[in-house]
Amino acid sequence: MNDTSTPAALPRILLVEDDPTSRAFLAAAAAGTPARVDEADGVATALALSGTTRHDLWLVDANLPDGSGAALLQQLRASHAGVAAIAHTACTEPATTDALRAAGFDDVLVKPLPATAVQAAIRARIGSVAAAPTTRPVWDDAAAAAALNGNMTHVQTLRALFADDLPNTQARVQSAASRGDVAGMQAELHKLRASCGFVGAGRLGDAVAALQDATDDPGRIAAFESAAVETVATWKYRPVE
Repeated sequence: MNDTSTPAALPRILLVEDDPTSRAFLAAAAAGTPARVDEADGVATALALSGTTRHDLWLVDANLPDGSGAALLQQLRASHAGVAAIAHTACTEPATTDALRAAGFDDVLVKPLPATAVQAAIRARIGSVAAAPTTRPVWDDAAAAAALNGNMTHVQTLRALFADDLPNTQARVQSAASRGDVAGMQAELHKLRASCGFVGAGRLGDAVAALQDATDDPGRIAAFESAAVETVATWKYRPVE
């Protein structure tokens, strides 16, 4: 039986995306399945990575600066048959998604989309070594209202501040993790968990609590990073009530 508690036991994904923001979002979402993610910004980098590393899935942008996703897929499959492949595109035209499937992609994701949809598509192709994601909402209005005496205007103000600072908090947690600074991680996670309760960031709060219990678990670290990215992304497009 494989030891899924170690990074080597996790599935490995090649993510190809030239836009830095989209690449960061997709990488965090994919890592939260959990999985190890190798990032490439174009065809040349992707081919170089595939030449040295065996991947369980390719997550490929349909349009790249130095070629098309469909052409890249053909080159990848020439050397590595049988690897699952998912395309991602911002084009909503059925003709485009149909063409990508005809080119050999097993699935096509249309951006923008939530992290949970990315993870579901990945799990459908390569399975999961972790439990299915929680169904708790990203933003729990009832919990936030209860914490702040039903004042939703106050809730929304605090949520804006919370979402604005969350990337900084995430970076501090990641830095502490990379240094092996468990005390530093726990201090940041303790403060973040309390803040999640005040603003009703339910799904992130669950990920923080899980990471507090096992700060050296790569799957929980990846799940925390994915939840943080999803929390910020969904706030940006959430109308003020």
